[in-house]
Amino acid sequence: MASGTIRYWAAAKAAAGTAEEAYAAATLGDALREATARHAAQPEFALVLRRCSFLVDGEQVGARGHDSVALSEGGTVEVLPPFAGGAR
Repeated sequence: MASGTIRYWAAAKAAAGTAEEAYAAATLGDALREATARHAAQPEFALVLRRCSFLVDGEQVGARGHDSVALSEGGTVEVLPPFAGGAR
């Protein structure tokens, strides 16, 4: 098991009610289940999390299964909800 930091951005930050928190988990899947349980009183959190993409130590998770993505000691998970914008 590793420990590190989960950072929430935009709608994920609002739903979590915090910008970051610690994780103690072996995989991204474990960390996300832990975070979902921690924020069970905020049902919007789980809904937002399903729409997010993730970076683990700066690398995109993409379509990999969350239970197959190992977390590192002192690592960082970035939780990035979809956003709109750009040039017109």
